[in-house]
Amino acid sequence: WLLASLALTVGPPFFVLSASAPLLQNWYSRTRARSAGDPYFLYAASNAGSLAALLGFPLLFEPALTLGRQGRLWAAGYFVLGALVVACAFASLAKGRRAAAGEGVDAEGEVDEGAAGLTWRRRLRWVALAFVPSSLVLGATTYITTDVASVPLLWVLPLSLYLLSFVIVFARRKVLRWQTAAAVLPGVAVLLVLIYLSGATEPAWFLILFHLLFLFVASVTCHGQLASDRPAPRHLPEFYLWLAVGGVLGGLFNALLAPALFNTVLEYPLVIVLACYLRPPTRPRKLNLLRLGAKGDDKEDESAAGGGEAVDERRLGAGDFLNPLALGALAGLLAYVVPRLELGKVESIALTLGLPLFLLNHFFARRPLQFALAVASVMLASVLLSPSSGETLLASRNFFGTLRVRHDAGRAMNVLLHGSTLHGRQSTDPARACEPLSYYHREGPLGSVFRAFDARPPASTAVAVVGLGTGASAAYSRPGQSWTFYEIDPAVVRLAGGPGPFTYLDTCAGARPVRIELGDARLRLRSAQPAGYGLIVLDAFSSDAVPAHLLTREALDLYLSKLAPGGMIAFHTSNRALNLERVVGGNARDARLAARVLADPEHSAEIGKEPSEWVVVARSGEDLAALNEDARWQPLDDRRLEVWRDDFSDIVGVFKWR
Repeated sequence: WLLASLALTVGPPFFVLSASAPLLQNWYSRTRARSAGDPYFLYAASNAGSLAALLGFPLLFEPALTLGRQGRLWAAGYFVLGALVVACAFASLAKGRRAAAGEGVDAEGEVDEGAAGLTWRRRLRWVALAFVPSSLVLGATTYITTDVASVPLLWVLPLSLYLLSFVIVFARRKVLRWQTAAAVLPGVAVLLVLIYLSGATEPAWFLILFHLLFLFVASVTCHGQLASDRPAPRHLPEFYLWLAVGGVLGGLFNALLAPALFNTVLEYPLVIVLACYLRPPTRPRKLNLLRLGAKGDDKEDESAAGGGEAVDERRLGAGDFLNPLALGALAGLLAYVVPRLELGKVESIALTLGLPLFLLNHFFARRPLQFALAVASVMLASVLLSPSSGETLLASRNFFGTLRVRHDAGRAMNVLLHGSTLHGRQSTDPARACEPLSYYHREGPLGSVFRAFDARPPASTAVAVVGLGTGASAAYSRPGQSWTFYEIDPAVVRLAGGPGPFTYLDTCAGARPVRIELGDARLRLRSAQPAGYGLIVLDAFSSDAVPAHLLTREALDLYLSKLAPGGMIAFHTSNRALNLERVVGGNARDARLAARVLADPEHSAEIGKEPSEWVVVARSGEDLAALNEDARWQPLDDRRLEVWRDDFSDIVGVFKWR
């Protein structure tokens, strides 16, 4: 339903917008302008505009404008855009088509091979060169945000580098030669493979830089070859069509196919290998890194990558396959032997991966196919090195992300992770199996909330929980109560809602039965009974992708309509990057509600307790009287509160900058 909705609403205007770039370039090529023989530099301008919009929206427009004002601004902008497009159409007609000089001549004045030169091999190469960066930017973003650091808006950085690569290779002034990127790609790939295979996640920002560096270098290399192989202007529409096909296939591969085939972000290393293969073969000599102020087009001999000489790779020998196989065997042997030497973790990884990767960079880098196969061989062999492979009980992946269940043998606990974000724990010791752990510990804020709820029951004892996780909060339920969980991810329901690694719902819930509503909580809550819940728990804000529509003033009105007299609403605002308590407090103040916050910093590995922050709101202070008996609950700082509405939310404004 989501894909269908996007296709019907976003699809048509996005299609028209995407088609405008080749259309305008085609019109420009028909004019008598001096640079009309090579209109592709306008594609650099198009992507520069996209880059400016990408960075400007979260930093300038979203914090300052409501959706209504944005809509009016965009309407005015589109009106101006339409007028300019019409003016361009008349200008291309008024100035007439270029003389025959542009009809069969390419951008360098050389005779173009015509339609016969557009072979299917050439078209498929365009598709492949567009596919890899498109898939790579999505794969890198998914891997970084799930396995390295869960930070809101982090996806902006990879997408910015992707757009910047188009600007660089299609621009008329060459600041960075794409051949330089091709020359350094093997070295950057070796560093990235070492980091990726080591499984390191700290220091996060330092490691993220290597992922972004490879993305940028690979994108410049692939897009640079596209720019270098661009045809004469009369074939411009078809060139952009195949470029778009490659980009679409890359997106579909990551968004639809990969989640159905893999339970981890496996598409990322696969595309890393493919990017290594698509690099042109070279024998590097002298690097000319920058060409500041140089003018002219980019159709340089791609064999001169890095200033080197071309290597004929058309003849494939047995060594192209046997050498990578031998390197993989060496890496596998080291992965089997080194752990038995009782070395430290860092020393083991350095010895196991360092030697094969050194040989990889030194002997294999010249021939792209051999280099790519060798990278794949080392990656496959590294599976033997993974010390945590036996700890992962389950791995699941779908549209909503990657879930992993790991067993902590030292603490006798099963742990649920959504990417790198902890979503709960449960003890495997039968004596402690029904203790709510992690953010839901009885000694933490949620335990205090339920003690207050049980001590002063409101008009209704029914409880609604938005966000299922491991189902740990169900351990607070009592016979006679009615509990409903609202969860959007069916994979989470399968993990916590039936026999499996987490048994809170099956064996610990005093309330029977516990009902699970699958779908978006705000939509599902609309059909709930008015004033039917004595307590509503909002537990959906711990990851980087915060569902802002559950934190708006209008959403709070919905919760209040479902809250019984004397009831409470508890927001779990623990987040590594965002000060969400300011939003909850601002909405509560705007609605003239009573609010209290408890930021519990205590971390205890022995009892399975994590630091957590909760904000509780109610219609009056009397409804929070039982909660006030816990002195840890404090009023919110009125000076720093913010109000989010359905037509306005500002993620940047609540960032934790320290």
